[in-house]
Amino acid sequence: MPLNVKVTLVTLVVALLVVNISIYDKEQHLAHGQVVYLELAPVDPRSLMQGDYMALRFQLQQKVYQALPKTVPDESRPWRQAITVADGLAVVKLDERKVATFEALYEDQPLAENELLLQYRVRHGRIKFATNAFYFQEGHAGLYQDARYGRFRVDEQGELLLVGLNDEALNVLTSLPD
Repeated sequence: MPLNVKVTLVTLVVALLVVNISIYDKEQHLAHGQVVYLELAPVDPRSLMQGDYMALRFQLQQKVYQALPKTVPDESRPWRQAITVADGLAVVKLDERKVATFEALYEDQPLAENELLLQYRVRHGRIKFATNAFYFQEGHAGLYQDARYGRFRVDEQGELLLVGLNDEALNVLTSLPD
């Protein structure tokens, strides 16, 4: 067998292995991650439903943003503050319904029994948790108009995966397999 065919086959096997390991990891995350609910932040109703997806923002984003250190890049416009740090972890407290509220930025402090870590990312000066959109089948926007919480699965590293949307009483509006 020529060398270039061997290299191609080995590359293909390695690529398939990497993809399958990633899929397995996400399936384990969905199956065994802790359920957490993040309250949705109000958005302009005209931009809430855009085609076949819903734009998502979370109350927690604003709390994390307020806690992060900032700089004033232009002295003549002090209202334009920039975040000085990048990605990190937020400590959240879970109530009896597993709804998360912001406690602090994580700085290696011990966590209480009802606290856990959530990863956040800073992109273009904004805080992001897992995703900023929820995709649904075209024509089904009305199913999600009562959404008040995003339901997530969280792993030990604080990585979030969105699995559905819930209403005020935490009733499932939509669901991926839990």
